[in-house]
Amino acid sequence: MRLTHHLAQRTTRLAALSLLVLALAGCQSIAGTQSVTQVRFIHASPDAPAIDLYQNPTPASPQNSQASLYNVGFGTVSSYMMLAPGAYTHAAYTAGTQQQLATVHGAFSAGGQYTVLAANIAANLQMTILKDQATPAPAGEVALRFLGESTRTGAVDLYLVPPDASLSGQTPIATGLGLGANTGYLNVPGGTYSIVALPARSAPSTADTPIFTGSQTLYPAGSVRTILLIDQPSLTTPGLQLITADDFDPPAS
Repeated sequence: MRLTHHLAQRTTRLAALSLLVLALAGCQSIAGTQSVTQVRFIHASPDAPAIDLYQNPTPASPQNSQASLYNVGFGTVSSYMMLAPGAYTHAAYTAGTQQQLATVHGAFSAGGQYTVLAANIAANLQMTILKDQATPAPAGEVALRFLGESTRTGAVDLYLVPPDASLSGQTPIATGLGLGANTGYLNVPGGTYSIVALPARSAPSTADTPIFTGSQTLYPAGSVRTILLIDQPSLTTPGLQLITADDFDPPAS
């Protein structure tokens, strides 16, 4: 899976799983997987340690539970893993320890595609289960979902700026995106854009200094992406950065 972000990531490796939990290389839906569900993990807490992720953990002995991922660092998006459908508890532990940080419980349906997200500051670490879109965007369009996971920059408005276009006069694709916000999937014409973030309710002009300006990136028609707004790694210098997770890509023609 391609990881699009500006962080130096810690190495994440897939653990040895039970016969019902198999590592899945790549991150799009695969034909013939309707009898299983697909689950990935994203670490978006800026000051939380690296995380070991367990499924259905035994509190006294997490090492005897089903381990999904080890040593997942901030800003990491895992590949999707195949899992037998059913209800599961996912728990985040400080990597290499029995210190449990947070848990989340949910049902995972056959043929479904999900994200388990760890976010917010370490002292208030929260885990959320998100249902991902596993089908293509409408013809000629791309589906983009924006998640506000920055703890320090405040609410922002987001713009998709085509190449050689000015920010002035552009209409935001999302407004007031703060911590915990989820836009759902938004369909826009496929193409190349730079994502620009301004403080919420700021009218764009050539005099504005954006909080964030991304590089020009191609978003192919039919594809589906989840884009997370997260903190810069420095806790002393507030800043914003984006990581992109590939939810779906149409089969190559």
